[in-house]
Amino acid sequence: MTDDEKIEGLAEFGEYKKAADPGKSEKALIWRTAIGLQKVDDLTTSSYLRGTALRNIEGEITIEETGRIISEYYKSRSIREEAAKTRTDEADIVAQRIAALLSEPTFTLSVPSYIAIHRKLFTGVFPHAGKIRDYNITKDEWVLNNDTVRYESWDVIADTLEYDISKEKEFSYKGLSVEETISHFSRFIADLWQIHAFGEGNTRATAIFAIKYLNALGFKADNDLFAEKAFYFRNALVRANYTNLPKGIHPDLVYLERFFTNLLASGNFDLKSRELRV
Repeated sequence: MTDDEKIEGLAEFGEYKKAADPGKSEKALIWRTAIGLQKVDDLTTSSYLRGTALRNIEGEITIEETGRIISEYYKSRSIREEAAKTRTDEADIVAQRIAALLSEPTFTLSVPSYIAIHRKLFTGVFPHAGKIRDYNITKDEWVLNNDTVRYESWDVIADTLEYDISKEKEFSYKGLSVEETISHFSRFIADLWQIHAFGEGNTRATAIFAIKYLNALGFKADNDLFAEKAFYFRNALVRANYTNLPKGIHPDLVYLERFFTNLLASGNFDLKSRELRV
């Protein structure tokens, strides 16, 4: 997948960006983010999900009703079996749940909150939803030429999560410049992601946690960037946590900082994943 590829289904939601009704434009942005974030795992939502989302944007149905509609849709064995071949069912279900979570104004900076996000997104999708992994993992990364980030060892995940989030709760952003704020926030999110607390779904859960945390901090971020540059976001997290000293490669936070600069400070960096390849 390249940055030049169009994410199927996003264009139709873009029409609402300048809608006279701010409620419609806000809901459309939430759905664009929810759909676009599926690309971190190279997943594509169905036209049925997108049609259901449009009904919600137009005010025909509530966000809760979209969940029931998608759940009913996948009760059909034939539809479920066909969708499972491309994981479209996962994309649809998780996109709807992301939209629901982003519609909620609630947030607590805590380990239980982070775990709850994962559980809410992936219950019924992954058997380990909301459960800390109890095994070690590696993942071949395109941006690393099929090498892997060294993720946290399973037996210290709980302690590391508690340490990182407790340290963040004690941190004060008071007096920091925009650049310093972005740098610190980027490092926190990169460290949180590197733990890879769950067997699957870490990037989507971390993205939602980051968005809701930014909202709690008072940022009015245009989360459309998560929709349009989800693949870049994941690759930036990878590069922020990858070391290969024989090849002269060190963890590089600059790519994630560029992402958040565009998101929070009207930056104009050209975000292309191919430029992150080692």
